[in-house]
Amino acid sequence: MPPPSNRSDREPIPATLTQPGAAAFWVAVVVTGVGTGAGAIALTRLLAFVQEHAWPGSETSLVVAGSHVSPARHVVLLAVAGLLTGVAQSALRRRSSGNGIDTTAAIAFAAGRLPKIRTLATAVLSIIVVGLGVSLGREAAPKQAGAVLANVMSDKGRLSDEQRRLLVACGAGAGMAAAYGVPLGGALFALEVMRGALALRMVLPAIVTSLLAAGVAWLALPDTVTYVIPAYGTSASVLAWTLVAGPVAGLVSVAYVRAIAWADRNKPEGWKRLAVPVVTLTLFGALSIAFPQLLGNGKDLAQLVFDDRIALPLLLALLVLKPVVTVVGLGSGAPGGLFTPSLALGALLGAVLGHAWSLFWPGVPPGLFAVIGAAAVIGATTQGPLSAVVLMMELTGRDRSFIVPMLLAVASATLVSRTVEMRSIYDARLTDEQVAARRRPMVPAEATHP
Repeated sequence: MPPPSNRSDREPIPATLTQPGAAAFWVAVVVTGVGTGAGAIALTRLLAFVQEHAWPGSETSLVVAGSHVSPARHVVLLAVAGLLTGVAQSALRRRSSGNGIDTTAAIAFAAGRLPKIRTLATAVLSIIVVGLGVSLGREAAPKQAGAVLANVMSDKGRLSDEQRRLLVACGAGAGMAAAYGVPLGGALFALEVMRGALALRMVLPAIVTSLLAAGVAWLALPDTVTYVIPAYGTSASVLAWTLVAGPVAGLVSVAYVRAIAWADRNKPEGWKRLAVPVVTLTLFGALSIAFPQLLGNGKDLAQLVFDDRIALPLLLALLVLKPVVTVVGLGSGAPGGLFTPSLALGALLGAVLGHAWSLFWPGVPPGLFAVIGAAAVIGATTQGPLSAVVLMMELTGRDRSFIVPMLLAVASATLVSRTVEMRSIYDARLTDEQVAARRRPMVPAEATHP
């Protein structure tokens, strides 16, 4: 873990537009955005290559592909993912010291400095194991690639620590923007979630970096929405359900974040670093024979839930199993993201709560409950309510049709989760004191330098 910094509570927010070195900073912003978009293209194509060869037919749906291959293929592919994880993580651990790579902690406590080779190697490994079916997100790889490029540009431009910290957050957000085609959501994610501060002077660099990354990615990747849903409307039933479901989503998010923190603290050490991933992911492969919906990051699963194509008994089973296999996979040492698995968890929770609600107040499309539940859990698990709402709007291509219940659900879920647990899924590695320090508001520069 990066060592705590000596940052003062009165440290000024960088005046990136006017301070010395501003030209170098903006050159770094442009190069980081363009380079992160190019990196996202390469990583996405690698994911497609691995997944299509591992799971024939997965270009349409990994769930469908997993339903049609032999049971032995499930077990073998996940065993291979476990073996790759154990060997690669052990080799990377020998190359560098420390307890691992965490972009959020690096931004908060090491001015965004990350080990370049290890971080990039971990990004590539995460893409490969996710392609093989591990229940983790693919967005971690482009986020890490963007953070590394931002570090390189900070070195070349001799940027200050505060400029580097902001640029690395922007690079990570740009990775999210390029991976999912969400330029505005990526910019907000960079500031609200990765940087932990929304300040006027930070907004323009974040927007430029994410916009460039998404624009470059669109040159080679499809410019389509991630989830196709109808234009749902708002009703009294939905609003009433939201008042109940939002706090429930917040409490579920707390349990999920704490489970992730536990898994991170208890990752295998020594010889277990080789054995545990193989055993754990092989067992997951066996489980996926009966539940192919568990394979991969959860994108196809969430789409099925949004389309109301999963029966209630299976929804209940997946609501338990999906977070379990995600947490266990992460705890085994497998690298990967948590955004899409968390979104899938929220969709499952919203759908289950929606089915129960419909027994008393019918008439609401089940998919709407799932979409709102997904937004609520994303907001609560990332502690980024504003970016969660914008990301869901960009991911679905919908704007105002159900914005009121979504805002209510996200706000109430985040409030409940933040009251009980300060950590987000990205803060899981940090102590309570470090989380409090990271979220401590900074005083603007003009307040300390009249």
